[in-house]
Amino acid sequence: MRSLFFASFLVAGAASTAAKPNVIVVMTDDQGYGDLSCHGNPILQTPYLDRLHSESVRLTDFHVAPMCTPTRGQLLTGVDAARNGAINVSSGRTLLRAELPTLADVFADAGYKTGIFGKWHLGDTYPYRPQDRGFQETLWFPSSHINSTPDVWDNDYFNDTYRRNGVLTKYEGYCTDVFFREAITWMKERANGNEPFFLYLPTNAPHSPYWLPQSHRDAMRSRFEEAEASGAFSKKLAKGKREDIIDFLAMIQNIDDNMGLLDAFLKEAGLFEDTLIVYLTDNGSTQGADYFNAGMWGRKTELWEGGHRVPCFIRYPKGGLGAPRDLSGLTQVQDLYPTLIDLTGLKSDAAVDGESLAPALRGEGDVPADRMLVINYSRMPFAFDYPAPDSPSLMRREGAGVLWKHWRLLEDRELYDLRSDPLQRKNVIGEHPEVAARMRGHLDAWWKEVEGMANEPQPVVIGHPAENPVMLTACEWLDVFIDQQKQIRRADSKNGWWEIEVAKPGTYDFELRRWPREVSIPLNAGMAATKVTDDVLEAGVALPIARARMQTGTRSPMVKRVENGQQAVTFTVDLEAGRTRLYTWFDDANHQALVGAYYVYVNRREP
Repeated sequence: MRSLFFASFLVAGAASTAAKPNVIVVMTDDQGYGDLSCHGNPILQTPYLDRLHSESVRLTDFHVAPMCTPTRGQLLTGVDAARNGAINVSSGRTLLRAELPTLADVFADAGYKTGIFGKWHLGDTYPYRPQDRGFQETLWFPSSHINSTPDVWDNDYFNDTYRRNGVLTKYEGYCTDVFFREAITWMKERANGNEPFFLYLPTNAPHSPYWLPQSHRDAMRSRFEEAEASGAFSKKLAKGKREDIIDFLAMIQNIDDNMGLLDAFLKEAGLFEDTLIVYLTDNGSTQGADYFNAGMWGRKTELWEGGHRVPCFIRYPKGGLGAPRDLSGLTQVQDLYPTLIDLTGLKSDAAVDGESLAPALRGEGDVPADRMLVINYSRMPFAFDYPAPDSPSLMRREGAGVLWKHWRLLEDRELYDLRSDPLQRKNVIGEHPEVAARMRGHLDAWWKEVEGMANEPQPVVIGHPAENPVMLTACEWLDVFIDQQKQIRRADSKNGWWEIEVAKPGTYDFELRRWPREVSIPLNAGMAATKVTDDVLEAGVALPIARARMQTGTRSPMVKRVENGQQAVTFTVDLEAGRTRLYTWFDDANHQALVGAYYVYVNRREP
């Protein structure tokens, strides 16, 4: 059932540095298949991405997960989300199993310099950070988006503070421009040193919130109005939706401009011909279903085609890929791991779920016509204020989509034939029982393999020398969603626990906070609305916090009173190494629970 792939990089005598092609993977966030002018978009013009499209082999039936974290984990390990641990975008379900090698590990072991510039979203603390997973140069921000719960407070896409090689560093400029600019500077240094590089450039744009330079917004609004005036776009939209789409498209326009700068650099540096570049997006569009969806139904987080079929362009001028062309056949994001290893002549002994597409890309064969794929991921636990066994963030067999040729079996209850029904409006499961049975059999075999590990939570680690102290946030509460700073501001009344791995026995201090350290506000205080570059952030709600409680594992809870003006409450406990859980509560004067501690700073005292 599971495919295994092995390739080799250790050529006799070791390949020379000059023989190693550079590799760039660019992945945008929430941009769908139709959000490109080369795919027929009636409003947006993406000339540089269109040019990349014209120079590439295009995977025309390429699929990712309908949510960003599962896609990212599958890309970097070649392993299905149900096996790699990263099944959701939050709620303690983003942590990529530490034992799995990543593409960065493989390239670093082969003598490449490896770098990431942008969004990681596979764990914010050791051993899950990009610097723990093979990336030697790291410029990134935590969790799902800029201004998420663990991000630097009030980062707003402009002049933000990011994590650069483990140090918080402020950068001037708009986020997308910063990531491309810094990546190009890093590549230039590698080129000057004749060092091959593997660059992972995952943008946060066009993920919401839709913050962007006003000049970009104004230019896209003019283009939008031109499309309406010419009749190229005639759909009536509510004002709020119209503005969201304008902002969303303007952010993509900015990405396209930066892709132009990237190509210009590659040509100027003499790297264009010997650089393998892959461009893809992490899930279906967040806005496409409301204005243009390239003939598909569905959006991000959904199993319909528009939720997971995305663009994937592969350009490698010296790689023997033949003429630019469309390449049909079912392909998926897990395939890129073995494909990149194969195309660059490297080696990985890791078992993966993807299949190398290198032969098909080189014109030596086709993508197997009878291939059957499974897409599964956990859903968002928006309605759950505490962990529960019925949380949608648990992966379930019935949550899967099965893809086979032109057939789509969704949640084991709907079957669609894309040949006659590309919009997936007619469920034909009753008319084709033999097709449904074959696809169901594949799903059953797949689920039998993964069921035992699909929902195993990966622990956050405390007390390890690689990161001590460490900041834990409510973003990692198991099966509870608190991943946005606006949720902290409005004091969402939720609570959960952290799955913990105590790295070393010792005495630990746990500093419980409602606000992060950099805010310096009392536990029970609110905050005023805040003007940022492109928005006004809502005021922070005050809470009548009168006491704090904390518990580790099955021990009795510890309790402390909260004094006026107090910004944090610290508990000290001796812990043995190994797995446990961490629980926290903030209560009012009547001992009624209000919320959990959104932030906990944990420090193992040195003996």
